[in-house]
Amino acid sequence: MTAPISLAHSPCPNDTFIHHAWTAGLVDGPPVELTFADIDVTNSACARGEFDVAKVSYAALPYLGDQWRLLPAGGALGWGCGPLVLTGGREDLEGAKVAVPSDRSTAYLLFRLWLADLGGADAEVEVVPFDRIMPAVRAGEYDAGLVIHEARFTYRRYGLRSLADLGRWWEESTGAPVPLGAVVAKSHLDAAELTGTIRASLDYALAHPRAGRDYVAEHAQEMSDEVCRKHIELYVNEFSRDLGEAGRAAVERLLGGAAALGLVPEPGIGLPLP
Repeated sequence: MTAPISLAHSPCPNDTFIHHAWTAGLVDGPPVELTFADIDVTNSACARGEFDVAKVSYAALPYLGDQWRLLPAGGALGWGCGPLVLTGGREDLEGAKVAVPSDRSTAYLLFRLWLADLGGADAEVEVVPFDRIMPAVRAGEYDAGLVIHEARFTYRRYGLRSLADLGRWWEESTGAPVPLGAVVAKSHLDAAELTGTIRASLDYALAHPRAGRDYVAEHAQEMSDEVCRKHIELYVNEFSRDLGEAGRAAVERLLGGAAALGLVPEPGIGLPLP
């Protein structure tokens, strides 16, 4: 009997929506053993060689070695979906203490590139679990917070304001979509088969939206149905099915710019692009 493939991705609606049909055995594909893990966990776990297939941040690619291959399906790129810099009313970040969800994430790279574009504010950064960032900024523990995913729909509930939409800044500066999350697989696995399975799982979810609705909601970390729906609409798009030329160019631009600032190792991309 074939051993199951160990798959790790976040419990966020876009990931559960895309992978549900595969993990539930609703489409043909290799057997799979799923672990839910936030992307900051999979970033470091994959760098240690853990898991067979995982969703990681594009910012983590330079730290992964030859044992990994980037798959062109299942990832998260898009328009209008970038991270936000939130404050309680502060108008700049000079001397600010900023909470960020990871220092090996696309959000963090965009934040640093944005600061550099502004002239490089002298801000102190601290890594904080993403679900604690908005409450901590509201409580005054931090002057600002870098937030991702569903926080862009909910931050007003915390009385916070958006100082900067880094996705909008990136899109206006580059004309490229924002590269957020990538699916990687161990290089000894059949990349074509895995890509086909992920695409089949996504196609099933799109054709049968009710099939995984309860599963997505169960793991959505207390999101309302409306926020779940908006999350999927924003992060599941044509790039989820195929990275494509525009997606590859966006990744190269992000990691190339980050490497130029010394934020990631040269040459900026640690995996061959498909």
